[in-house]
Amino acid sequence: MKHMFLLLLAFFLPNIALASDAVHETINLTDHWLGYTALAIFALAYSLVILEEKLHLRKSKPVLLAAGLIWIFIAAYYGSHGMPGAAEAAIRHNFLEYAELFFFLLVAMTYINAMLERNVFDALRDYLVAKGFTYKALFWLTGILAFFISPIADNLTTALIMCAVVLAVGKDAPKFVAISCINIVVGANAGGAFSPFGDITTLMVWQKGIVQFTEFFDLFIPSVVNFVLPAFIMQFALPAGKPGTASTQMTPIKQGGLTIVGLFILTIITAVSFHNFLHLPPVFGMMAGLAYLKFFGYYLRKVSHNKLNKLEQPISHESADVVDEYDIFDSIAKAEWDTLFFFYGVILAVGGLGFLGYLGMASEFMYGELGATTANVLVGILSAIVDNIPVMFAVLTMNPEMPHSQWLLVTLTAGVGGSLLSIGSAAGVALMGQARGYYTFFGHLKWAPVIALGYGASIYVHLLING
Repeated sequence: MKHMFLLLLAFFLPNIALASDAVHETINLTDHWLGYTALAIFALAYSLVILEEKLHLRKSKPVLLAAGLIWIFIAAYYGSHGMPGAAEAAIRHNFLEYAELFFFLLVAMTYINAMLERNVFDALRDYLVAKGFTYKALFWLTGILAFFISPIADNLTTALIMCAVVLAVGKDAPKFVAISCINIVVGANAGGAFSPFGDITTLMVWQKGIVQFTEFFDLFIPSVVNFVLPAFIMQFALPAGKPGTASTQMTPIKQGGLTIVGLFILTIITAVSFHNFLHLPPVFGMMAGLAYLKFFGYYLRKVSHNKLNKLEQPISHESADVVDEYDIFDSIAKAEWDTLFFFYGVILAVGGLGFLGYLGMASEFMYGELGATTANVLVGILSAIVDNIPVMFAVLTMNPEMPHSQWLLVTLTAGVGGSLLSIGSAAGVALMGQARGYYTFFGHLKWAPVIALGYGASIYVHLLING
Protein backbone atom coordinates (compact mmCIF):
# COMPACT_ATOMS: atom_id res chain seq x y z
CA MET A 1 0.00 0.00 0.00
CA LYS A 2 2.88 2.33 0.74
CA HIS A 3 4.32 1.78 -2.73
CA MET A 4 0.93 2.34 -4.35
CA PHE A 5 0.54 5.61 -2.41
CA LEU A 6 3.99 6.72 -3.55
CA LEU A 7 3.13 5.82 -7.13
CA LEU A 8 0.08 8.06 -7.08
CA LEU A 9 2.05 10.86 -5.48
CA ALA A 10 4.64 10.59 -8.22
CA PHE A 11 2.11 11.67 -10.81
CA PHE A 12 0.31 14.35 -8.88
CA LEU A 13 2.93 15.98 -6.70
CA PRO A 14 5.90 17.31 -8.69
CA ASN A 15 8.62 19.37 -7.09
CA ILE A 16 9.23 22.72 -8.73
CA ALA A 17 12.73 24.03 -9.27
CA LEU A 18 13.23 27.61 -8.18
CA ALA A 19 13.40 30.31 -10.81
CA SER A 20 15.82 32.54 -8.99
CA ASP A 21 19.56 32.01 -9.16
CA ALA A 22 19.61 32.33 -5.41
CA VAL A 23 19.33 29.08 -3.48
CA HIS A 24 16.53 29.09 -0.91
CA GLU A 25 16.40 26.54 1.85
CA THR A 26 13.24 24.45 1.84
CA ILE A 27 11.54 22.54 4.64
CA ASN A 28 10.28 18.99 4.21
CA LEU A 29 6.65 19.10 5.31
CA THR A 30 5.54 15.67 4.12
CA ASP A 31 4.88 14.53 7.69
CA HIS A 32 3.49 17.88 8.88
CA TRP A 33 -0.19 18.76 9.31
CA LEU A 34 0.25 21.41 6.62
CA GLY A 35 1.28 18.80 4.09
CA TYR A 36 -1.66 16.55 4.94
CA THR A 37 -4.05 19.49 4.74
CA ALA A 38 -2.73 20.48 1.32
CA LEU A 39 -3.10 16.89 0.12
CA ALA A 40 -6.71 16.80 1.32
CA ILE A 41 -7.49 20.10 -0.42
CA PHE A 42 -6.05 18.88 -3.70
CA ALA A 43 -7.79 15.49 -3.48
CA LEU A 44 -11.15 17.16 -2.85
CA ALA A 45 -10.64 19.62 -5.70
CA TYR A 46 -9.67 16.92 -8.18
CA SER A 47 -12.61 14.77 -7.12
CA LEU A 48 -14.86 17.64 -8.19
CA VAL A 49 -12.97 17.82 -11.50
CA ILE A 50 -13.61 14.13 -12.17
CA LEU A 51 -17.31 14.62 -11.38
CA GLU A 52 -17.62 17.64 -13.69
CA GLU A 53 -20.17 15.98 -16.00
CA LYS A 54 -22.35 14.89 -13.07
CA LEU A 55 -22.19 18.13 -11.08
CA HIS A 56 -22.13 20.51 -14.06
CA LEU A 57 -19.39 22.40 -12.22
CA ARG A 58 -16.66 23.65 -14.54
CA LYS A 59 -13.34 22.01 -13.75
CA SER A 60 -11.39 25.26 -13.37
CA LYS A 61 -13.30 26.38 -10.27
CA PRO A 62 -12.15 23.79 -7.70
CA VAL A 63 -8.50 23.77 -8.82
CA LEU A 64 -8.28 27.58 -8.80
CA LEU A 65 -9.49 27.63 -5.20
CA ALA A 66 -7.22 24.72 -4.25
CA ALA A 67 -4.17 26.49 -5.70
CA GLY A 68 -4.92 29.64 -3.71
CA LEU A 69 -5.47 27.81 -0.42
CA ILE A 70 -2.34 25.65 -0.76
CA TRP A 71 -0.07 28.63 -1.39
CA ILE A 72 -1.68 30.60 1.43
CA PHE A 73 -0.68 27.81 3.83
CA ILE A 74 2.83 27.58 2.36
CA ALA A 75 3.44 31.34 2.43
CA ALA A 76 2.13 31.68 6.00
CA TYR A 77 4.32 28.81 7.26
CA TYR A 78 7.50 30.00 5.55
CA GLY A 79 6.80 33.58 6.60
CA SER A 80 6.44 32.52 10.22
CA HIS A 81 9.86 30.86 9.96
CA GLY A 82 11.51 33.94 8.46
CA MET A 83 11.82 32.43 4.93
CA PRO A 84 9.30 34.28 2.74
CA GLY A 85 11.76 34.43 -0.16
CA ALA A 86 11.70 30.66 -0.75
CA ALA A 87 7.93 30.50 -1.23
CA GLU A 88 7.95 33.64 -3.38
CA ALA A 89 10.64 32.29 -5.72
CA ALA A 90 8.84 28.97 -6.10
CA ILE A 91 5.44 30.44 -6.94
CA ARG A 92 6.99 32.94 -9.36
CA HIS A 93 8.62 30.06 -11.24
CA ASN A 94 5.30 28.19 -11.34
CA PHE A 95 3.53 31.23 -12.69
CA LEU A 96 6.21 31.88 -15.33
CA GLU A 97 5.83 28.33 -16.66
CA TYR A 98 2.09 28.79 -16.80
CA ALA A 99 2.34 32.18 -18.51
CA GLU A 100 4.40 30.74 -21.38
CA LEU A 101 1.90 27.96 -21.99
CA PHE A 102 -1.08 30.29 -21.53
CA PHE A 103 -0.07 32.71 -24.29
CA PHE A 104 1.04 29.89 -26.59
CA LEU A 105 -2.33 28.17 -26.26
CA LEU A 106 -4.25 31.43 -26.47
CA VAL A 107 -2.73 32.22 -29.88
CA ALA A 108 -3.42 28.69 -31.14
CA MET A 109 -7.02 28.81 -29.89
CA THR A 110 -7.52 32.23 -31.49
CA TYR A 111 -6.44 30.91 -34.89
CA ILE A 112 -8.68 27.85 -34.58
CA ASN A 113 -11.66 30.04 -33.62
CA ALA A 114 -10.90 32.37 -36.52
CA MET A 115 -11.00 29.40 -38.90
CA LEU A 116 -14.27 28.27 -37.34
CA GLU A 117 -15.72 31.77 -37.79
CA ARG A 118 -14.63 31.78 -41.45
CA ASN A 119 -16.46 28.44 -41.96
CA VAL A 120 -13.28 26.55 -42.92
CA PHE A 121 -14.20 23.45 -40.93
CA ASP A 122 -17.91 23.64 -41.83
CA ALA A 123 -16.99 23.61 -45.51
CA LEU A 124 -14.79 20.55 -44.97
CA ARG A 125 -17.63 18.79 -43.15
CA ASP A 126 -20.18 19.56 -45.87
CA TYR A 127 -17.80 18.40 -48.58
CA LEU A 128 -17.32 15.02 -46.90
CA VAL A 129 -21.05 14.59 -46.29
CA ALA A 130 -21.91 15.37 -49.91
CA LYS A 131 -19.48 12.84 -51.42
CA GLY A 132 -21.66 9.82 -50.57
CA PHE A 133 -18.98 7.54 -49.11
CA THR A 134 -19.76 4.06 -47.71
CA TYR A 135 -19.79 3.46 -43.95
CA LYS A 136 -16.38 1.81 -44.08
CA ALA A 137 -14.91 4.59 -46.23
CA LEU A 138 -16.27 7.25 -43.86
CA PHE A 139 -14.90 5.31 -40.89
CA TRP A 140 -11.38 5.35 -42.33
CA LEU A 141 -11.61 8.83 -43.81
CA THR A 142 -12.72 10.54 -40.58
CA GLY A 143 -10.14 8.60 -38.58
CA ILE A 144 -7.29 9.44 -40.96
CA LEU A 145 -8.29 13.10 -41.12
CA ALA A 146 -8.44 13.19 -37.31
CA PHE A 147 -4.95 11.70 -37.22
CA PHE A 148 -3.46 14.27 -39.61
CA ILE A 149 -5.40 17.40 -38.59
CA SER A 150 -4.80 17.09 -34.84
CA PRO A 151 -1.00 17.66 -35.08
CA ILE A 152 -1.73 21.12 -36.53
CA ALA A 153 -4.93 22.03 -34.75
CA ASP A 154 -5.59 20.14 -31.51
CA ASN A 155 -7.19 16.80 -30.72
CA LEU A 156 -10.34 18.32 -29.20
CA THR A 157 -11.27 20.58 -32.13
CA THR A 158 -10.36 17.88 -34.64
CA ALA A 159 -12.52 15.27 -32.92
CA LEU A 160 -15.52 17.61 -32.79
CA ILE A 161 -15.26 18.36 -36.52
CA MET A 162 -14.99 14.71 -37.55
CA CYS A 163 -17.80 13.72 -35.18
CA ALA A 164 -20.04 16.30 -36.85
CA VAL A 165 -19.41 14.54 -40.18
CA VAL A 166 -20.25 11.13 -38.70
CA LEU A 167 -23.45 12.42 -37.08
CA ALA A 168 -24.56 14.18 -40.26
CA VAL A 169 -24.48 11.00 -42.36
CA GLY A 170 -24.97 8.18 -39.84
CA LYS A 171 -27.78 9.12 -37.48
CA ASP A 172 -29.77 6.12 -38.74
CA ALA A 173 -26.88 3.76 -37.98
CA PRO A 174 -26.08 4.05 -34.24
CA LYS A 175 -23.45 1.30 -34.39
CA PHE A 176 -21.57 3.16 -37.12
CA VAL A 177 -21.63 6.41 -35.12
CA ALA A 178 -20.44 4.71 -31.92
CA ILE A 179 -17.52 2.85 -33.52
CA SER A 180 -16.53 5.85 -35.66
CA CYS A 181 -16.44 8.11 -32.59
CA ILE A 182 -14.09 5.67 -30.86
CA ASN A 183 -11.92 5.62 -33.97
CA ILE A 184 -11.88 9.42 -34.10
CA VAL A 185 -10.82 9.71 -30.45
CA VAL A 186 -7.99 7.20 -30.95
CA GLY A 187 -6.90 8.85 -34.20
CA ALA A 188 -6.95 12.39 -32.81
CA ASN A 189 -4.98 11.41 -29.70
CA ALA A 190 -2.46 9.37 -31.71
CA GLY A 191 -1.99 12.19 -34.23
CA GLY A 192 -1.43 14.71 -31.46
CA ALA A 193 1.36 12.61 -29.95
CA PHE A 194 3.94 13.26 -32.67
CA SER A 195 3.58 17.04 -32.79
CA PRO A 196 4.20 19.81 -30.24
CA PHE A 197 0.93 21.41 -31.37
CA GLY A 198 -1.20 18.27 -31.06
CA ASP A 199 -1.62 18.20 -27.29
CA ILE A 200 -0.79 20.29 -24.24
CA THR A 201 1.50 17.53 -22.97
CA THR A 202 3.64 17.50 -26.12
CA LEU A 203 3.74 21.28 -26.01
CA MET A 204 5.08 21.17 -22.44
CA VAL A 205 7.79 18.69 -23.45
CA TRP A 206 8.85 20.87 -26.38
CA GLN A 207 8.88 24.12 -24.39
CA LYS A 208 11.03 22.44 -21.74
CA GLY A 209 13.60 21.73 -24.46
CA ILE A 210 13.71 18.01 -23.64
CA VAL A 211 12.54 16.94 -27.11
CA GLN A 212 13.38 19.10 -30.13
CA PHE A 213 10.74 19.89 -32.75
CA THR A 214 11.99 17.46 -35.41
CA GLU A 215 12.51 14.69 -32.84
CA PHE A 216 8.76 14.44 -32.29
CA PHE A 217 8.50 12.88 -35.74
CA ASP A 218 10.37 9.85 -34.40
CA LEU A 219 7.01 9.02 -32.82
CA PHE A 220 5.16 9.06 -36.15
CA ILE A 221 5.36 5.32 -36.86
CA PRO A 222 4.42 4.30 -33.27
CA SER A 223 1.50 6.74 -33.47
CA VAL A 224 0.36 5.21 -36.77
CA VAL A 225 0.46 1.75 -35.18
CA ASN A 226 -1.53 3.04 -32.19
CA PHE A 227 -4.27 4.27 -34.54
CA VAL A 228 -4.28 1.72 -37.37
CA LEU A 229 -4.25 -1.52 -35.36
CA PRO A 230 -7.48 -0.85 -33.40
CA ALA A 231 -9.11 0.69 -36.49
CA PHE A 232 -8.34 -2.40 -38.57
CA ILE A 233 -10.05 -4.64 -36.00
CA MET A 234 -13.02 -2.31 -35.38
CA GLN A 235 -13.85 -1.98 -39.09
CA PHE A 236 -15.23 -5.54 -39.15
CA ALA A 237 -18.02 -4.48 -36.79
CA LEU A 238 -19.26 -1.72 -39.09
CA PRO A 239 -22.61 -2.05 -40.89
CA ALA A 240 -22.49 -2.78 -44.61
CA GLY A 241 -23.54 -0.39 -47.34
CA LYS A 242 -23.63 3.38 -47.22
CA PRO A 243 -25.88 6.00 -45.65
CA GLY A 244 -28.78 7.48 -47.52
CA THR A 245 -28.16 10.54 -49.63
CA ALA A 246 -28.03 13.60 -47.44
CA SER A 247 -29.19 16.79 -49.10
CA THR A 248 -26.71 19.22 -47.66
CA GLN A 249 -26.24 22.79 -48.74
CA MET A 250 -22.54 23.49 -49.08
CA THR A 251 -21.27 26.10 -46.63
CA PRO A 252 -19.06 28.64 -48.40
CA ILE A 253 -15.78 29.66 -46.81
CA LYS A 254 -15.91 33.32 -45.88
CA GLN A 255 -13.43 35.77 -47.33
CA GLY A 256 -9.92 35.20 -46.00
CA GLY A 257 -10.62 31.76 -44.53
CA LEU A 258 -7.90 29.95 -46.46
CA THR A 259 -5.52 32.87 -45.91
CA ILE A 260 -5.96 32.45 -42.15
CA VAL A 261 -5.06 28.75 -42.53
CA GLY A 262 -1.87 29.84 -44.30
CA LEU A 263 -1.12 32.43 -41.61
CA PHE A 264 -1.52 29.76 -38.92
CA ILE A 265 1.02 27.55 -40.69
CA LEU A 266 3.33 30.59 -40.97
CA THR A 267 2.85 31.21 -37.24
CA ILE A 268 3.90 27.65 -36.46
CA ILE A 269 7.00 28.11 -38.63
CA THR A 270 7.75 31.34 -36.78
CA ALA A 271 7.46 29.67 -33.37
CA VAL A 272 9.73 26.81 -34.44
CA SER A 273 12.26 29.28 -35.86
CA PHE A 274 12.31 31.31 -32.64
CA HIS A 275 13.07 28.12 -30.73
CA ASN A 276 15.57 26.50 -33.12
CA PHE A 277 17.50 29.47 -34.53
CA LEU A 278 17.11 32.32 -32.04
CA HIS A 279 17.06 30.08 -28.92
CA LEU A 280 14.05 31.96 -27.60
CA PRO A 281 10.95 30.36 -26.07
CA PRO A 282 8.51 29.44 -28.88
CA VAL A 283 5.72 31.43 -27.20
CA PHE A 284 7.35 34.63 -28.47
CA GLY A 285 7.14 33.32 -32.01
CA MET A 286 3.46 32.54 -31.46
CA MET A 287 2.83 36.08 -30.23
CA ALA A 288 4.54 37.42 -33.36
CA GLY A 289 2.23 35.17 -35.33
CA LEU A 290 -0.77 36.67 -33.58
CA ALA A 291 0.28 39.98 -35.13
CA TYR A 292 -0.12 38.39 -38.59
CA LEU A 293 -3.73 37.60 -37.80
CA LYS A 294 -4.40 41.00 -36.25
CA PHE A 295 -3.11 42.82 -39.34
CA PHE A 296 -5.10 40.54 -41.61
CA GLY A 297 -8.17 41.15 -39.45
CA TYR A 298 -7.62 44.88 -39.95
CA TYR A 299 -7.53 44.27 -43.71
CA LEU A 300 -10.80 42.32 -43.60
CA ARG A 301 -12.49 45.11 -41.63
CA LYS A 302 -11.31 47.73 -44.12
CA VAL A 303 -12.66 45.65 -47.00
CA SER A 304 -15.99 45.26 -45.21
CA HIS A 305 -16.24 49.00 -44.56
CA ASN A 306 -15.46 49.77 -48.20
CA LYS A 307 -18.25 47.43 -49.29
CA LEU A 308 -20.61 49.08 -46.83
CA ASN A 309 -19.80 52.54 -48.16
CA LYS A 310 -20.60 51.39 -51.70
CA LEU A 311 -24.05 50.17 -50.74
CA GLU A 312 -26.73 52.66 -51.69
CA GLN A 313 -29.47 51.21 -49.50
CA PRO A 314 -29.52 50.79 -45.68
CA ILE A 315 -28.17 47.52 -44.30
CA SER A 316 -30.62 44.68 -44.90
CA HIS A 317 -30.38 40.90 -44.83
CA GLU A 318 -29.04 40.95 -48.39
CA SER A 319 -26.44 43.63 -47.70
CA ALA A 320 -25.40 41.91 -44.47
CA ASP A 321 -24.24 38.96 -46.59
CA VAL A 322 -22.06 41.31 -48.61
CA VAL A 323 -20.68 43.24 -45.65
CA ASP A 324 -18.75 40.61 -43.70
CA GLU A 325 -17.44 42.14 -40.49
CA TYR A 326 -14.54 40.45 -38.72
CA ASP A 327 -13.22 41.20 -35.24
CA ILE A 328 -10.23 39.22 -34.00
CA PHE A 329 -11.21 39.86 -30.39
CA ASP A 330 -14.34 37.78 -30.96
CA SER A 331 -12.02 34.86 -31.72
CA ILE A 332 -9.94 35.60 -28.62
CA ALA A 333 -13.06 35.82 -26.46
CA LYS A 334 -14.17 32.36 -27.65
CA ALA A 335 -10.97 30.67 -26.47
CA GLU A 336 -11.40 27.76 -24.08
CA TRP A 337 -11.03 29.89 -20.96
CA ASP A 338 -12.16 27.17 -18.61
CA THR A 339 -9.34 24.94 -19.90
CA LEU A 340 -6.80 27.75 -19.59
CA PHE A 341 -7.79 28.51 -15.99
CA PHE A 342 -7.89 24.80 -15.17
CA PHE A 343 -4.32 24.59 -16.42
CA TYR A 344 -3.36 27.47 -14.11
CA GLY A 345 -4.95 25.78 -11.09
CA VAL A 346 -3.27 22.45 -11.82
CA ILE A 347 0.22 23.92 -12.24
CA LEU A 348 0.00 26.10 -9.14
CA ALA A 349 -1.70 23.51 -6.91
CA VAL A 350 0.50 20.61 -7.96
CA GLY A 351 3.56 22.82 -7.80
CA GLY A 352 2.71 23.82 -4.24
CA LEU A 353 2.33 20.19 -3.18
CA GLY A 354 5.68 19.40 -4.74
CA PHE A 355 7.28 22.29 -2.87
CA LEU A 356 6.14 20.66 0.36
CA GLY A 357 8.53 17.77 -0.37
CA TYR A 358 6.55 14.80 -1.69
CA LEU A 359 8.48 14.29 -4.91
CA GLY A 360 11.70 12.76 -3.58
CA MET A 361 10.30 9.51 -2.20
CA ALA A 362 7.82 9.08 -5.06
CA SER A 363 10.42 9.68 -7.78
CA GLU A 364 12.86 7.27 -6.16
CA PHE A 365 10.23 4.54 -6.09
CA MET A 366 8.96 5.04 -9.63
CA TYR A 367 12.13 5.59 -11.62
CA GLY A 368 14.43 3.88 -9.14
CA GLU A 369 12.64 0.69 -8.16
CA LEU A 370 10.18 0.22 -11.05
CA GLY A 371 12.48 1.42 -13.83
CA ALA A 372 11.92 4.01 -16.54
CA THR A 373 10.04 1.81 -19.03
CA THR A 374 7.53 0.49 -16.50
CA ALA A 375 7.04 3.95 -15.01
CA ASN A 376 6.47 5.55 -18.42
CA VAL A 377 3.97 2.86 -19.45
CA LEU A 378 2.08 3.53 -16.21
CA VAL A 379 2.01 7.23 -17.09
CA GLY A 380 -0.13 6.42 -20.10
CA ILE A 381 -2.45 4.13 -18.16
CA LEU A 382 -2.97 6.77 -15.48
CA SER A 383 -3.66 9.33 -18.21
CA ALA A 384 -6.74 7.30 -19.09
CA ILE A 385 -8.10 7.75 -15.57
CA VAL A 386 -7.15 11.34 -14.83
CA ASP A 387 -6.15 14.30 -16.96
CA ASN A 388 -2.79 13.90 -18.68
CA ILE A 389 -1.76 17.49 -17.90
CA PRO A 390 -0.85 16.99 -14.22
CA VAL A 391 0.60 13.58 -15.10
CA MET A 392 3.04 14.98 -17.66
CA PHE A 393 3.74 18.08 -15.58
CA ALA A 394 4.75 15.80 -12.73
CA VAL A 395 7.15 13.81 -14.90
CA LEU A 396 8.73 16.94 -16.36
CA THR A 397 9.35 18.51 -12.98
CA MET A 398 10.67 15.26 -11.55
CA ASN A 399 13.16 15.34 -14.45
CA PRO A 400 14.37 11.77 -13.82
CA GLU A 401 17.65 10.58 -15.28
CA MET A 402 16.69 8.45 -18.27
CA PRO A 403 17.73 8.02 -21.93
CA HIS A 404 16.28 10.21 -24.66
CA SER A 405 14.26 7.29 -26.01
CA GLN A 406 12.50 7.09 -22.64
CA TRP A 407 11.54 10.77 -22.84
CA LEU A 408 10.05 10.04 -26.25
CA LEU A 409 8.27 7.05 -24.73
CA VAL A 410 6.62 9.06 -21.97
CA THR A 411 5.62 11.69 -24.54
CA LEU A 412 3.95 8.93 -26.56
CA THR A 413 2.21 7.20 -23.64
CA ALA A 414 0.90 10.40 -22.09
CA GLY A 415 -0.54 11.38 -25.48
CA VAL A 416 -2.19 8.11 -26.52
CA GLY A 417 -2.95 6.59 -23.11
CA GLY A 418 -6.06 8.74 -22.79
CA SER A 419 -7.68 6.73 -25.59
CA LEU A 420 -8.06 3.69 -23.33
CA LEU A 421 -11.17 5.21 -21.74
CA SER A 422 -13.68 7.74 -23.06
CA ILE A 423 -12.99 9.98 -20.05
CA GLY A 424 -9.23 9.81 -20.57
CA SER A 425 -8.98 12.71 -23.01
CA ALA A 426 -10.69 15.98 -23.82
CA ALA A 427 -11.68 14.54 -27.21
CA GLY A 428 -13.50 11.61 -25.62
CA VAL A 429 -15.34 13.72 -23.06
CA ALA A 430 -16.43 16.22 -25.74
CA LEU A 431 -17.73 13.50 -28.06
CA MET A 432 -19.78 11.91 -25.28
CA GLY A 433 -21.65 15.21 -25.15
CA GLN A 434 -21.80 15.81 -28.90
CA ALA A 435 -22.89 12.26 -29.80
CA ARG A 436 -25.00 11.71 -26.70
CA GLY A 437 -26.84 8.41 -26.88
CA TYR A 438 -24.51 7.06 -29.58
CA TYR A 439 -21.05 7.28 -28.03
CA THR A 440 -20.97 6.31 -24.35
CA PHE A 441 -18.48 5.36 -21.65
CA PHE A 442 -19.46 1.69 -21.72
CA GLY A 443 -19.58 1.61 -25.51
CA HIS A 444 -15.96 2.79 -25.54
CA LEU A 445 -15.05 0.42 -22.70
CA LYS A 446 -16.23 -2.53 -24.83
CA TRP A 447 -13.38 -1.81 -27.26
CA ALA A 448 -10.80 -1.01 -24.57
CA PRO A 449 -8.94 -4.34 -25.03
CA VAL A 450 -8.51 -3.59 -28.74
CA ILE A 451 -7.32 -0.06 -27.99
CA ALA A 452 -4.97 -1.46 -25.34
CA LEU A 453 -3.56 -3.78 -28.01
CA GLY A 454 -2.72 -0.73 -30.11
CA TYR A 455 -1.27 0.98 -27.04
CA GLY A 456 1.04 -1.95 -26.30
CA ALA A 457 2.00 -2.37 -29.95
CA SER A 458 2.92 1.32 -30.30
CA ILE A 459 5.19 1.05 -27.24
CA TYR A 460 6.85 -2.07 -28.67
CA VAL A 461 7.39 -0.42 -32.06
CA HIS A 462 8.84 2.68 -30.42
CA LEU A 463 11.32 0.68 -28.37
CA LEU A 464 12.18 -1.33 -31.48
CA ILE A 465 12.96 1.61 -33.76
CA ASN A 466 13.89 4.37 -31.29
CA GLY A 467 15.19 2.43 -28.28
